[in-house]
Amino acid sequence: MLRRAFSFCKTGRHSKVCTVVGSQWGDEGKGKLVDILARDYDMVGRFNGGANAGHTVHANGVKFGFHLLPCGVLYSRTHNILGNGVVMHFPTMLEEIKQVEAAGITCRDRIFVSDRAHIVTQAHIEADGAQERSRGSEGIGTTKRGIGPTYTTKMMRIGLRVGDLLHWDSFVHKYNRVVDFFEHAYSLKIDRAKELDEFQSLSREIRPMIVDTVYLVNKGLDDGKRLICEGANALMLDVDYGSWPYVTSSSTGVAGISSGLGIAPSKIESTIGVVKAYTTRVGAGPFPTEIIGGVGDHLQTKGQEIGVTTGRKRRCGWLDLMVVKYTHMINNYTSINITKLDILDELDEVRIGVGYMLDGSPIYTMPSNLEDLSRVQVQYETLKGWKCDTTKIENWNSLPTNAKKYLDKITEVTGVPISWVGVGPKRENMLLNPSFS
Repeated sequence: MLRRAFSFCKTGRHSKVCTVVGSQWGDEGKGKLVDILARDYDMVGRFNGGANAGHTVHANGVKFGFHLLPCGVLYSRTHNILGNGVVMHFPTMLEEIKQVEAAGITCRDRIFVSDRAHIVTQAHIEADGAQERSRGSEGIGTTKRGIGPTYTTKMMRIGLRVGDLLHWDSFVHKYNRVVDFFEHAYSLKIDRAKELDEFQSLSREIRPMIVDTVYLVNKGLDDGKRLICEGANALMLDVDYGSWPYVTSSSTGVAGISSGLGIAPSKIESTIGVVKAYTTRVGAGPFPTEIIGGVGDHLQTKGQEIGVTTGRKRRCGWLDLMVVKYTHMINNYTSINITKLDILDELDEVRIGVGYMLDGSPIYTMPSNLEDLSRVQVQYETLKGWKCDTTKIENWNSLPTNAKKYLDKITEVTGVPISWVGVGPKRENMLLNPSFS
C-alpha cells in the first residue's frame, strides 16, 4: 500500500515543475539535489534572495561554490533563470560564470536574468553593514551583501531594475536617486563615477542575458519543457514565517515561487523539502535544539559547518522535527531529502526533537514570539547510533539498520516520506529510496 502511494513525481524526477526548498534555517544542502535533478530538466530557476545564498556542488572532481547562479549551469542543455524575485549583484554573477568557464563549461548563452529583478549597488552593501553595526549586540547576523537594503528600495519603489540597464540615461538618474537616499540616511560616501563606469562596462556583457523571464518560463512550460524552482535560504528564514527578525528579506518557501518566477501555484507538481540530519543555523536567534560543546562541536567539525557566503561557523544541534513539521505545514512537501546523514555515523546515540513544551503545556506550532521560542522545552526521543561509515554505501537498502530506524522515525513524526538521503558530498552519495521506484 505504502509503496504504491509513492511515485517518481514525488522525488522530482518525473515532475513537470519541481520545487526544492530548505526546511530549516538554511545550509541544508539543497544545491546537491538540484544538481542531480537538473540533468533531466530543461530549466532551473532561482526565485528569491541574492548573493547571500550559498550552494556547494561537487561535479566531475571539481568543487563549485555558487551564490547566484542556478545549479543547472553545469549541464549543457539546461537554461538557467534568475527570476524577478532575485536581487542581482552582477560582479558576483560574472565571477561565478568565469568559475564555470574555467572548468570548460560554456554557460553564458544559457543564463537568463529577469528584466524585473532589482540590482544591488555598493550603496546597498554599505548600508547593510551600517545597519548591522548600528544594532550593536542586537545584530541579526546579516551577510552584509546588501540584500535587505535592496529589497527595501524595491518596496519603497525607488530601486534599480535590471531592465533599466537597457536605458542608460534613465539608469543613471535612478542610480543617483538610490545613492542619494543611502548617503543621506547613513552618511555614506559612494564613488558614483567609478561604479557607473563599472555598470556601463558590465552591461555590455549581460545585455544578451536580460529577458522577460516570466514569459520565457511560462512559454517553456506551455511547450512541454520541465522546470526546477531552486530555493535560497529556508522557511525558518522567511520574512513572514521565519524566526523574525532573525530572517532574510524575501519569501523563501513555495509561496515565493509565484511572486519570484511568475508561475501559477497550480503548476507545481512536487515540492521536496531538504532537511539536514541535524540542525544548524548561522548568526543570532533562538535555536531550541542547539548543543553547546561536546556533540555540537563534533557536528560542526565533522560536518565542516562553515558558511559558504560568510565564512562564519554554524551553530549545531539535534534534528528538530517541530521545525520540519511547521515548514511542511506551510510548504506541503511531497517528500523529504535528508542530507549529511553520514555526519552522525560516529555517535553512540542520536536524539530527535519531536515536540515542544511551553510553561508546562505542549504546543503544536512554532511560537511567533522569540521570547516564547527561546523558552520552549524540547521533547526528545533517543535512538541508538549506527557506528559505521555510511559514505561508502551505494544504495538505500545497504544502510545500517539503526540508520533506517532514524529515517523511519522522521517519517513517522512528520508524516512525510523520505525520497532521498545523502551520505556524502558527491553526486553518487545521494541515495534514492527504492519505495519510489
